[in-house]
Amino acid sequence: MAVKVEELLTADINQPARYLGNELGATHKPWDEALVRWVLTYPEVYEVGASNLGHIILYNILNAGPRQLCDRAYLPAPDLAAKLRSTKTPLFAVESRRSLTEFDILGFSLSYELGATNILEMLDLAGIPLTWQERATNCQNGQMPLIFAGGQTATSNPEPYADFFDFIALGDGEELLPEIGLILAEGKTNNLSREALLLDLAQIPGVYVPQFYDMAADGSVHPNRPQVPERILRRVATPIPAYSIGLVPYVQTVHDRLTVEIRRGCTRGCRFCQPGMLTRPARDVEPQQVVEAIEQGMQATGHSEFSLLSLSCSDYLALPAVGMEIKNRLKDKNISLSLPSQRVDRFDDNIADILGGTRQGGLTFAPEAGTQRMRDIVNKGLTNEELLRGVKTAVDRGWDKIKLYFMIGLPGETDEDVVGIAETVRWLHRECRLDGRRGLNFNLTISNFTPKPHTPFQWHSVSTAEFSRKQKLLKGEFRGMRGVKVNYTDVRISAMEDFVGRGDRRLAAVVRRAWELGAGMDAWWESLDQAYKAWTQAIDESGLTWKYRQVESGEWNLFEKEEEKEEGSSATDSVTDVTDVTDVTDVSPMEVGRREKEEGRGKKEEGREIKEDFFTSGPLPLSPSPSLPLSLDQPLPWDHLDTGIDKNWLKIDLQKALEAATVPDCSFEGCSRCGVCGTDFGHNVVVDALPIPEFAGEFVPNTERKQRLRVWFGKVGDMALVGHLDLIRLFDRVVRRADLPISFTGGFHPNPRISLANALPLGVTSTGEIADFELTEPIDIESFREKLAAKLPENIPIYKVESIDLKAPSANQLLEAAEYVITVASAGSLTENGELDRENAAPVSVAPDANWEAWVKAIVETEAFWRVHTTKSGKTQNVNLRERLHKLELVEQKPDSSTRASGATSEGRAVLRFIGSCRSDGNLLKPEHIVFMLEQVSQQEIQLLQVERSQLILGYG
Repeated sequence: MAVKVEELLTADINQPARYLGNELGATHKPWDEALVRWVLTYPEVYEVGASNLGHIILYNILNAGPRQLCDRAYLPAPDLAAKLRSTKTPLFAVESRRSLTEFDILGFSLSYELGATNILEMLDLAGIPLTWQERATNCQNGQMPLIFAGGQTATSNPEPYADFFDFIALGDGEELLPEIGLILAEGKTNNLSREALLLDLAQIPGVYVPQFYDMAADGSVHPNRPQVPERILRRVATPIPAYSIGLVPYVQTVHDRLTVEIRRGCTRGCRFCQPGMLTRPARDVEPQQVVEAIEQGMQATGHSEFSLLSLSCSDYLALPAVGMEIKNRLKDKNISLSLPSQRVDRFDDNIADILGGTRQGGLTFAPEAGTQRMRDIVNKGLTNEELLRGVKTAVDRGWDKIKLYFMIGLPGETDEDVVGIAETVRWLHRECRLDGRRGLNFNLTISNFTPKPHTPFQWHSVSTAEFSRKQKLLKGEFRGMRGVKVNYTDVRISAMEDFVGRGDRRLAAVVRRAWELGAGMDAWWESLDQAYKAWTQAIDESGLTWKYRQVESGEWNLFEKEEEKEEGSSATDSVTDVTDVTDVTDVSPMEVGRREKEEGRGKKEEGREIKEDFFTSGPLPLSPSPSLPLSLDQPLPWDHLDTGIDKNWLKIDLQKALEAATVPDCSFEGCSRCGVCGTDFGHNVVVDALPIPEFAGEFVPNTERKQRLRVWFGKVGDMALVGHLDLIRLFDRVVRRADLPISFTGGFHPNPRISLANALPLGVTSTGEIADFELTEPIDIESFREKLAAKLPENIPIYKVESIDLKAPSANQLLEAAEYVITVASAGSLTENGELDRENAAPVSVAPDANWEAWVKAIVETEAFWRVHTTKSGKTQNVNLRERLHKLELVEQKPDSSTRASGATSEGRAVLRFIGSCRSDGNLLKPEHIVFMLEQVSQQEIQLLQVERSQLILGYG
């Protein structure tokens, strides 16, 4: 049963178009014809989720399957979430508008350690029990959908969230999700129980069902039944660019462009980088597929910008050739290309040639560290010479603002390395001076390193106290440096990420309690204080405060141990070469600390309290490999996940980090023996560099004006909830899709010559809007109308098109007045009802003595209604609203349901028509002004229930 969304999306809901599900590219499949009904539930606000490439690809793939229906849901903003709770309305899918409980399966994207609280928020809003245990019990009273998660965090370490999901999808979903759909269809047909269905799903490679596994005392995870595999395989799929063409939201999203993946996976081997480890092997997309997807996608979506996506776009050797081919094909379309953060060592003139367009975008590089020693430790593979050459190339090609990413808190980092960040920026400033232009500006982001599972640094311990100290050190170094803006990641976010990201199943209770205490949207700055307070209280209540303190002060540092070794410390305190064999028979310091903690002694050793190990609560086994400390050989909560990366290789690579030894990129040099390449995961697929096509020239905006057409159109139904700026973007994209010969403005940022006469307030319908279009060549009016109407949404009808003299004033300049039809109601005397009810759109109590005809007559006969008006500049002035009212009449009186019930004879609601000033100089009469005048003459509270603008009136002189 559909939720009445239109009743929820009232004027107090911000950006209501988020929740309409009527975007271009939305798939509305018949509900009754589907056997399996999915919802891809993205646990972020719409602007983030709707532009996520993985979300779009999986949505398109699932809807391409027979008898499979896929809808979408997003985390509602706080205003709608509050209304859902106050009205007891369940969270709904945006296209079918059905409650999430009506679907068979909900798939959440978990790509961020702290994102699980948003997932719990969505489940609660949907009325779905939060854990698989509760859902299994609840199924006795009605079937609950299966809840699963995918994404980078879910693939790397799902254990802190295991209680919340029926299963986890590991790795790429393009092939995995359709396989899951087939099992679900078979299970529904055979009426399988929930447990039997999950057991079938567990046989699919890439599906991890946590309830079929138990956590041992040492933190390791093992099957609790013989029918499931001991280790679950990560899935690998080949990118399919055609599925990237899809949703075109009406509201402006975070990534408001067409995005096409050109390379999946990265083999650079940066030791801090989890995506680089979890997406191997590298798979290049065939250049022809990329070019065709971009060309078709730009035509189908109407976007003015596209992005080529990869963890390392510069390692796609065909990038210059592909970029130039696309740029040549779209040279007359005013299209721009953007790339994510690039390898500065590969940035050259060939890549600079393809970037930007008429709108040159920003440029982002990630040196990560400020000294060569640190870049070698993390295996960045970047020298100072390469860094300087890349930045100089950017400056020579016209960029005067460059964004740089650095990290602090990396293993082995010293204060000299931290200060090296500032020295590197100072050096680049000095070496890359701009001749005859304004100074070079750097926008720096300094993030805090947090160790990630499945990386060589997964054993390292960070210290948030050190983060704070190093941030303070850097702030001192940058003080007074001109042309540099520095942003620092909040230490509290890093602490929470590290605490959760490497945890085990015991943290599920912490995550749930943090959500109950108000944690959510933790990455958004406005929520950070509340989230941090909630997390710390949840940690305190869980009894795991000792573990969090390790994040604050640092449990141990691999590099400090190595330094002690070099100074002659004992073998038990050092990390030695993995090929050494050193007899270790003593119990580890962490085991001593555990025993002392149990005995309540809380002893100190060398000035610090020994804490329990980060991951385990039970006794720690002695190391099976005496060459390494216990913390490298002990089980980890994610060891049962087979990502392809050999754990022993991670230890070897960690040893190389200790030696500041680099490992080459195996896509272009010899195999690094990481363990991925083989039958289960495939091999690196690298496309060779291609000849670069000759540049056909930059886009030259056609500023000729051969014809002006004036269009009268409507904005009805749910399109009334699309804002004015979003409507302007919509027309831009419609003109592109319709391939109309639109004229452009000149200058550095040419825009199509489309002019809307007046901004319509959000939520107001209209049958009388006007827009002017200027064309570079004459076109038949009917042909123009047909092409435009074919690409416009159904609820933006075209009523009339006229040819206008090119020298004539625009519709905006000619605008004199507007006609509105409004529905109003009397809610009793102002003293009884007050202002608060009207502002909050509370239900009205209709006055029994409403006399609309007399009130309208009184307004018409009154000479002045004075009201204070505040201008945009903040100045106030008294305005006579009556001078702006041209005509007012009573159209209809409607008995209100409340008056009928009470037996009152008066008419509670009225439909009024008025014509008032509507000029571009700010001389306006709004529907709210009519309400003000009605209240003045009636001394009643008048509520504005509905507004429609029926026409805009132009003054042709």
